[in-house]
Amino acid sequence: MPAFVKTRLGAMMFLEYVVWGSWYVTITTYLTSTLHFSGTQAGAVFGTASVASLVSPFFVGLVADRFFATERVMAVLYVLGAICMFALTKVTTFASVYALVLAFCLCYFPTIALTNSITMQQVTSPGRDFPPIRVMGTIGWIVIQNIVGFMRVEATTTPFMLAAASSIVMAIYSLVALPHTPPRAKGQKVTARSILGLDALVMMKQRDFAVFVIASVLACIPLTFYYSFTNPYLNDAGVVNAANKMTLAQISEIAMMLLMPVIFRITTVRGILLMGLGAWAVRYGLLAYGDAGAKMWMFYIAILLHGVCYDFFFVAGQLYTDQVAPPHFRSTAQGFISFVTYGVGMLIGSLLSGSALDYFTTRAADGTLTRNWTSFWLSSATMSFAIMLLVLLFFRTSVRIGAGQRQAEAA
Repeated sequence: MPAFVKTRLGAMMFLEYVVWGSWYVTITTYLTSTLHFSGTQAGAVFGTASVASLVSPFFVGLVADRFFATERVMAVLYVLGAICMFALTKVTTFASVYALVLAFCLCYFPTIALTNSITMQQVTSPGRDFPPIRVMGTIGWIVIQNIVGFMRVEATTTPFMLAAASSIVMAIYSLVALPHTPPRAKGQKVTARSILGLDALVMMKQRDFAVFVIASVLACIPLTFYYSFTNPYLNDAGVVNAANKMTLAQISEIAMMLLMPVIFRITTVRGILLMGLGAWAVRYGLLAYGDAGAKMWMFYIAILLHGVCYDFFFVAGQLYTDQVAPPHFRSTAQGFISFVTYGVGMLIGSLLSGSALDYFTTRAADGTLTRNWTSFWLSSATMSFAIMLLVLLFFRTSVRIGAGQRQAEAA
């Protein structure tokens, strides 16, 4: 594959995650601090991303993959998304904000699958060429979060304007710079069962895989606590440039991705998942007892643990799924895992995290809100520890992630 094509695809990934990162981390700060939404309302708005994750497979499978060139579909979705983000700066009621964020997410989240698809179809060797292209997305996320942090606009509508502007840039880029990618499933019969990967339910007969799926759905609940409310918490705690500091999480994610091949050689999938869940419990304990003064180091460690927390459970889980699935079920199984985690699990987590924040919030006679953040984070730590025990007691596999074992199982 020509280097110029790789460069264009890398720029595509960079812009794709600039659009997402410009608003996703800070939206609950804006909702709770500026619009004074309750935790339940903020959690519901944050959960629109999960709703979109439930719907986007249908869009990609029934429309984008069958009728139109990928880059043209992306351009239209980005323009519609930009309109939603601009309109979001003009409304303040819960119903209007919820509707517009949901509309934006329904436009944006299909583009994640489409950017992955267009890359996979253009590269010569996905296993070799895709990771360095995809890492440009993480760099884009880091860059835009640093911009938002240094501008100190987390509690304003500026992040939405940045998202709208970058969406327009991405729409233009899709039309003028991306290679033409015709619909790959044109003329093929597509069913809802195949789109959602429900054919992989047969794998639930394997006890270890069933435990893994249950643990994955449950793990999305404390995961969403972090994604939804870490930024408003750090701002409430008086941390300067909280959005900027939170980009350390993405840096640690890149570092852990590079270390994972070494980890795979020395421990089993079970050991890796336990390390990931244990890191979640430790992370939430650090958030519970840290502060912006002498205990600021706790916040830094909590953020830097993101690489272990995310890569050692979710990324390792995707690789485990690929390895234990029969060859003809591998794509289906990945679709199923994405559906139950990023869709079902994170939707439940978004709703529960908002309700939990309200539960740990008291309102004074003058209307002042006081949030017991320590109890909020300790509840997350307790959930993570309980899920770790579930995996420790019932997930008994001795599988190691590695090409050799996958080939042996497939044989």
